[in-house]
Amino acid sequence: MSYLARIDAAPEAARWPMVRAWMRTEPLPLYAELRRYRPVLDLGDVILATRHSDCTEILARHDLFSVEPYQAKQGEYWMAQDDTARHWREKSIMRAILDFEMVPELREWAEAEAGRRLDAAAGTTLDLVAAVTRGVPLAVVERFFGLEGAKPGALFEWSYWNQMDAFWNQPFDEPEFAAPAEIVARREAANEEMRAFLIGLVQNRAAALQAGQPGSDMISRLLILSHSGALRFDLPQVVLNAGGLLIGAVETTSHAAVNALLVLGADPERRAAAVAAARSECAAALDGHVFEALRFKPAFPYFFRRTTSDTCLARGTDHETRVPKGKMVLAVTHSAMFDPRAVDTPERFDPSRGLQGTFTFGYGLHGCLGRAVGAALVPAIVRAVLGRKGCFPGAVAYRNGPVPEAWPWFIEDTPAGAGCVLAR
Repeated sequence: MSYLARIDAAPEAARWPMVRAWMRTEPLPLYAELRRYRPVLDLGDVILATRHSDCTEILARHDLFSVEPYQAKQGEYWMAQDDTARHWREKSIMRAILDFEMVPELREWAEAEAGRRLDAAAGTTLDLVAAVTRGVPLAVVERFFGLEGAKPGALFEWSYWNQMDAFWNQPFDEPEFAAPAEIVARREAANEEMRAFLIGLVQNRAAALQAGQPGSDMISRLLILSHSGALRFDLPQVVLNAGGLLIGAVETTSHAAVNALLVLGADPERRAAAVAAARSECAAALDGHVFEALRFKPAFPYFFRRTTSDTCLARGTDHETRVPKGKMVLAVTHSAMFDPRAVDTPERFDPSRGLQGTFTFGYGLHGCLGRAVGAALVPAIVRAVLGRKGCFPGAVAYRNGPVPEAWPWFIEDTPAGAGCVLAR
């Protein structure tokens, strides 16, 4: 039976769980059928949009498709707001302090740090997630963002539970790694600890500024802007946005790096080309391979929004669908990146595509704030891994959750010239 036949034959309450499981295990054939025959799929709890044009409209029309579902998780944080003065002001501030000029230095340092950790594990088994795909972004947050001095493991806990609650514990989710109420409680406890740490950190940096010792880290920059009085940006907002720097940087980077490695390692020809690119003298030679891998296996297969008024999707087509106010809509961007109406030969793995026309870093008003950092950091980590000698990975452990939690790699101490192996 086709996917749609099985969906239509199932009880209404079973349809969304069934589709959600297929989205994890066999997404591309599912999406191909939906795009062709029912590109806007109403599953009761949610409506799925699978064509590129509809996903683009959902993410571009923040007036109709709002990020309001994030407010229960993120409160007054500007990312949980749409077209507000606070959103525009604080996003502009954060973009300004995420200096594009620092990206080359950050990239070079991150790749070297990942390589150092891998080399130090030669002859042993390493958890690639803890040590590298999570470990390096955490180190970047400390070194470049200025979040130094937290107790070991705390930065990860704060970042992790905020991500788990905001992105994977919405009303339409049925998380298996923890009960919904437990996830909320873990996020709230994490935020209490994080807030106390950040208040102390901000106070210390403010004292240093007052003593004529200005820092170049991002916390110090936020304080300088706050103290200038030139705009509405008080100390509580400094603390809140400092936390946002951490939460946005770690788990998404780790998930993307693991996914890229999985896709690149799944095919011998693809793997050989990626390893050759990783070992070239050009630091950016691997970028296209990584970005194309993330088209095949993105960290986020969809973005969710809630309608602010009655509207419709696929307007003017045979699939035009009325969507009532208050409905949860999923822009299934993983599907959209394989839509032949918008992507040439989408089934072909083509490292020359780049990011244009993809949703790897989101789209529209809520596109990724740290796009420039992420577009450097993820390939830097992957390049360090692929450039090592004699790496033999085990299976990724997800532990019933949505993100990679552990990945054992045996880092063989081999002579120069041996190849990195991405399969047993």
